[in-house]
Amino acid sequence: MAWNSFYNRASKAYHDHPNISKLLLVLAASGGGLVASTNGKSLYPSAFADAVQQDDDWRKKKKKKVVVLGTGWAGTSFLKNLKSSSYDVHVISPHNYFAFTPLLPSVTCGTVEARSIVEPIRSITKKKGLSIEFREAECYKIDAENKKVFCRSTQDTNLGGKEEFSVDYDYLIVAMGAKSNTFNTPGVEENAHFLKGVEDAQRIRQSVIDCFERASLPNLSEEEKKRTLHFVIVGGGPTGVEFAAELHDFAAEDLAELYPSLKEYVKITLLEAGDHILNMFDKRITAFAEDKFQRDGINLKTGSMVVKVTDKEISTKERATGEFVSVPYGMVVWSTGIGPRPQVVDFMKQIGQTNRRALATDEWLRVEGCDGVYAFGDCATINQRKVMEDIAVIFSKADTDNSGSLALQEFQEAVKDICERYPQVEIYLKKNKMKNFAALLKKSQSDTQKQSTELDIESFTSLLSEVDAQMKNLPATAQVAAQQGEYLATCFNKMEQCEKYPEGPLRYRGTGRHRFRPFRYKHFGQFAPLGGEQTAAQLPGDWISIGHSSQWLWYSVYTSKLVSWRTRVLVLSDWGRRFIFGRDSSRI
Repeated sequence: MAWNSFYNRASKAYHDHPNISKLLLVLAASGGGLVASTNGKSLYPSAFADAVQQDDDWRKKKKKKVVVLGTGWAGTSFLKNLKSSSYDVHVISPHNYFAFTPLLPSVTCGTVEARSIVEPIRSITKKKGLSIEFREAECYKIDAENKKVFCRSTQDTNLGGKEEFSVDYDYLIVAMGAKSNTFNTPGVEENAHFLKGVEDAQRIRQSVIDCFERASLPNLSEEEKKRTLHFVIVGGGPTGVEFAAELHDFAAEDLAELYPSLKEYVKITLLEAGDHILNMFDKRITAFAEDKFQRDGINLKTGSMVVKVTDKEISTKERATGEFVSVPYGMVVWSTGIGPRPQVVDFMKQIGQTNRRALATDEWLRVEGCDGVYAFGDCATINQRKVMEDIAVIFSKADTDNSGSLALQEFQEAVKDICERYPQVEIYLKKNKMKNFAALLKKSQSDTQKQSTELDIESFTSLLSEVDAQMKNLPATAQVAAQQGEYLATCFNKMEQCEKYPEGPLRYRGTGRHRFRPFRYKHFGQFAPLGGEQTAAQLPGDWISIGHSSQWLWYSVYTSKLVSWRTRVLVLSDWGRRFIFGRDSSRI
């Protein structure tokens, strides 16, 4: 056993440090033995140390330096799926953990504990066995011209002040996420709670308990109790709806027993500027959610746009009447969408991407106007190229015999590259219930044209004229970010291989093929927990499920998507604790 162990270690050392191995062979061949010593001192310390240093320097110089900004869904997905050892990876983020954000509404009411949904980044990267270093700091400036990022520590000042440093890179991956969009509404930043991170969820949880404890004081008037226990949620998207449902269950199932004299004063109001909540879901789910909220006593107000928030009142403008209404409140949670972080805005100005809400990338997640910079997640958006912009060169590439028209075989050979390069074509086919491009061609041709086997440039242009109307931006969801991170990691894993053997579609404005296939998002469905152990599920294939069975499906899917077995066990135990003992109402 000892001999096998020694042999394995020696073999690993030989492959990992070829220069050292060569030095040892030279020493052995020269008759000096493996190690010679005089008076207990090595005869070759300098040569040995130099070989080690040269070997380490050579290995470091060979590796490309990759800097990842952010440890959210996109950044963590990239790190989890990166397998190549050809990179020296540096991760920089103000948070040294990854948080499972879909469960943040559950954290706000004690259904799940905050520590149950976070996993330290160092625990994730340690399992990879790659050269990955983490720095808890915030990137405040990106210098794309000199390929540097400037950062400062996020630790408290009593630990020695705000340390600043810079890191150079060969490849930069921007996955900094986004901030809540206040639309410059007065008073929101100062008086409203947001629900973007774990710290936000913990503050909301404390604020809810504070409201109940304050309302239980003996000297408060009836009006003040009503104001204190009026909870307002702004935004009828998935986050706002799920939080409203969680808060209702918390108040009805747990706090009503602990504060029986206050339950008549509790009021939950959900404000939505549009006509309906959950606009991104099927209309059946929207209708069910609105009906359920009305049955539960949640005050749902659609067509209400918030214009101002003070420390005690929230003012809205009713779209139907144009009337301004001021409502007293105890706590406001703002959940109306996202906007770019200041660092990202400065970077966009630097590279000439003005008047944009997010960093524009191409279909390979490369930031437009930058070399070696990638971006994904909530801070970026894919700028999909239009078919009509390239229609002439597409036709020219497909017309291999330069006849001025496309034969049926030429047309069929071009179809695969067109669909891969321009995803809106495939979306158009699915929307019109066509199995392939041939069906589109058959539908577009007249009876006279159907007798012809040739397709000229005018007919080709007419065939694809409506395709670009299917283009739309991807939603800012965890599902999209995770898939983008996995895609980019796959590209990095086979970077060297695809340099020699490109696997992407044909280059229409150049020669050869693209190195990689462009990113394609696959939608696996979405959930909307509505409280009372009922969830709405919208899955691929127009499959809709609403009720208690969907709640158990939600439990199963979210458990499987948690980042580690540790978090799975903790979340499952939290759910079990809640079923048996109820939610914790302690203010810690």
